[in-house]
Amino acid sequence: MAEELAHACTLRLVPRAPFHFDATLHKPDHFPSGDNLWEPGVRWQTALWRGEPLGLRIANAGDVNDPAIEVAVWSRRALDDALVASLQEELRYRLNLDLDLGPFDRRFAGDPQLGPVIARWRGMRPAHFGSLYDYLIVAIVLQNAVIRRSIHMMQALYERFGTLLRFDGVELYAMWPPEAMDDVAEEELRALKVGYRAKAIKRVSAALARGEVDEFDLRGRSADEQRAALLRLYGVGPASVWYILFDVFHRLDELNHISPWEQRIYSRLFCGCCHDGLVPVETLLALLRDRFGDYRMLAVHYLWEDLFWRREREQIPWLEELIRR
Repeated sequence: MAEELAHACTLRLVPRAPFHFDATLHKPDHFPSGDNLWEPGVRWQTALWRGEPLGLRIANAGDVNDPAIEVAVWSRRALDDALVASLQEELRYRLNLDLDLGPFDRRFAGDPQLGPVIARWRGMRPAHFGSLYDYLIVAIVLQNAVIRRSIHMMQALYERFGTLLRFDGVELYAMWPPEAMDDVAEEELRALKVGYRAKAIKRVSAALARGEVDEFDLRGRSADEQRAALLRLYGVGPASVWYILFDVFHRLDELNHISPWEQRIYSRLFCGCCHDGLVPVETLLALLRDRFGDYRMLAVHYLWEDLFWRREREQIPWLEELIRR
């Protein structure tokens, strides 16, 4: 049964302009999970912040050139001023609200491929809506699985270990803290049909619970230090680390790995090849470094998200074929 939360407060956030609300708050290439809902202009999101399970309604209150966000917060108890202030700062970081997109926009406005996409999604930025631990758990359940199976695994984990919250007319799950896995046997996780990922879930949870990896300390570290710390985690490989450095730690140039299914799409996007004409990964990485320099991952993000927004509105046969493979 869902736990009913009471409305606690409303925050107002002002992003650095330009800011595209929907393109930042909704990423159509992400797989659906039980901790959020989105409709144009609004995202409902849960958060476990400083031990408090929260329900958030994040709403657009401005426009691209004069942006503003209103965040209504629901909680179990009245929140003290310090917690509210820390939550506000954390949301600024997670949503990447202080990113200056001006240099990127100006540099690539005339690019024949990227320029029209920047114009279409002006103000979009990479963002992550949960903690580093949230991201790691999702990365683990995505490993070597079709999307449908990953969705089922994540839902089973939420139902067993998460907290179902009711707020603002919606019911969504909040993530469990890493220490919640301390006394959970690996066999219990395997019974949820997560397979070999049970060991990674246990070990990653233990590492974060013991403070071996500290998200807030890592934010102040170099990209190399962040990468090394993440790669030391059991079951976390280069593909997951690449996404984490971009989405969670906002490294706009972090593009050092391309998975096989992404290789097929990149070959089509950047070289015009059909899916039977794969471009070697090293060739793709060199091409993207040469074209987009220190903004290479942000440039790919714009082109990738544009493609998946199109997929929400129309059939793209070549993309569907590549995704199914």
